[in-house]
Amino acid sequence: MPQLEIRNLHVRIEDKEILKGLSLTVKQGEIHAIMGPNGTGKSTLAYTLMGHPNYTVTEGDVIFNGQNVLDLEPDERSRLGIFLAFQYPVAIPGVTVANFLRSAINARRRAAHPEDKGMPIHEFRKMLKEKMDMLKMDHAFAGRYLNDGFSGGEKKRAEILQMATLKPSIAILDETDSGLDIDALRVVSEGVNALSGPGLGVLVITHYQRLLNYIKPHFVHVMLDGRIVESGGPELALHLEEQGYEWIREKAEEAA
Repeated sequence: MPQLEIRNLHVRIEDKEILKGLSLTVKQGEIHAIMGPNGTGKSTLAYTLMGHPNYTVTEGDVIFNGQNVLDLEPDERSRLGIFLAFQYPVAIPGVTVANFLRSAINARRRAAHPEDKGMPIHEFRKMLKEKMDMLKMDHAFAGRYLNDGFSGGEKKRAEILQMATLKPSIAILDETDSGLDIDALRVVSEGVNALSGPGLGVLVITHYQRLLNYIKPHFVHVMLDGRIVESGGPELALHLEEQGYEWIREKAEEAA
């Protein structure tokens, strides 16, 4: 069973250490949530796992399905089955959602088999329609330019559609609830839930418990100052909603 194992991860941006010995294991089929206030390193973790070049790993390992991925490029990590849904997806004017997705699928196929001529257009269209129906998306969405003029909710739905078509083993959702109203949040969450199951591990990074009303985690972790300082079940998120983070901070200081 593929799993993502983070061991004693230390990460810097220029001369500032952001992650300070973070360890976590996400197995395929599990949903983990990481919560914490601003500035604790949550997004740094997401970008590091995907291989963003601005983040320097100074210590630790990231093992995916038995392989250390820290020396791999982002596209190589993606081909192994790691997916990142961005907090702020960028627009690509002139490239339709459908063309972007077909190019991504074909690039992955050719990397595995250089002689592959790509997914036939009729096969791709059939698959895309099936995925959009599953996610309750209008088929016209596929003909729009990727994220160009999209609302916050549409950008996040496009990310979920990418996840559906690329079929990763582990998906990292970096503050997917950021900037969404309650209706958009519900739609995006339903998409994630439709894809969840034994074949997909999910790491949800969020500030707020409200997202976890819709995406039900098996495990909740609290991150402070670049480390995970508390872990528990879904009830931990509810406790944080009621009590805030100060009690966690005090507990971590006492333990130190």
